Amino acid sequence: MKALVYDGVETLTFRDMPDAVAHADQDLVRIASSGICGSDMHAYLGHDDRRPAPLILGHEAAGVIVGGDRDGTRVTINPLVSCGICQWCRSGRDNLCPERMIISMPPREGAFAEMVAMRPQNLVAVPDHVPLDKAALAEPLAVSWHSVRLGLAALDPGGTRSALVLGGGAIGLAASLALKAQGLTDVTIAEPNDARRHFLENQCDEVCVPAGTGQYGMVIDAVGYAATRAAASALAEPGGVIVHIGLGEDAGGLDIRRMTLQEITFIGTYTYTPQDFRDTCAAIFDGRLGPLDWTEKRSLSDGAGAFADLRAGRVAAPKIILHP
Repeated sequence: MKALVYDGVETLTFRDMPDAVAHADQDLVRIASSGICGSDMHAYLGHDDRRPAPLILGHEAAGVIVGGDRDGTRVTINPLVSCGICQWCRSGRDNLCPERMIISMPPREGAFAEMVAMRPQNLVAVPDHVPLDKAALAEPLAVSWHSVRLGLAALDPGGTRSALVLGGGAIGLAASLALKAQGLTDVTIAEPNDARRHFLENQCDEVCVPAGTGQYGMVIDAVGYAATRAAASALAEPGGVIVHIGLGEDAGGLDIRRMTLQEITFIGTYTYTPQDFRDTCAAIFDGRLGPLDWTEKRSLSDGAGAFADLRAGRVAAPKIILHP
């Protein structure tokens, strides 16, 4: 099969790889659409030791089952594979499973390929009226759906029902959409990149500012750098909530003194539970997350060029979808 292979720092090659093989407890999925994630970019830049070259990246995908009892079924893929038996899995928090794995990390190859093998319980059937390009957004949308669910549960009932999202990439935009779908409609996105901000305003009808000012009941950091954590610390109102999704850098930025004196809740959030993934799919299918028409489409064979353009800041759209 053809695949886009990470062969070294800032080196991607579109080449032949061994065909994906489905074991007895797996389905084989022919990939139709696969999104580029920020974690793929981290690997591409050599910043992720968990993804050594050579490796097929990509974990945001949708396609069609080939063979077996569900041959021809259109599906979107939950790429997280957990053990199913630990205390976290038994309580429905599979994302905290110590044995969790994700496709695009060894030993599991990713979805920047023509085929991938997955367990049936990791596949959600996609209705015929939903394009697979939209279904491929289920994974990043589920990340934000999960974070918003946790943030809203912690929000002070007497606080301001307003939210600021730091970062207008796919996760930040998805957080804004999830906030509105879950009932909090006063949402602003802070995005410093002019082209990205104009895209969000014109294509997605989002309220955007170059940088946050004032105070908000909830601040979602979809970037995760020291500078954005410092901004979140300053912009969360007393008794407010900071929801931290981004993993840009590991340390710095939080104003622990202010957070302590003002009783600001900090929530670190990682991926999503299986139920969050299913709930996100349902919201995609019934239109609660909007038209989801903010992606740029490219061929998988042009994947190296797509990564280079993202690296250079030449892409205004929050997400690039690759087509094998």
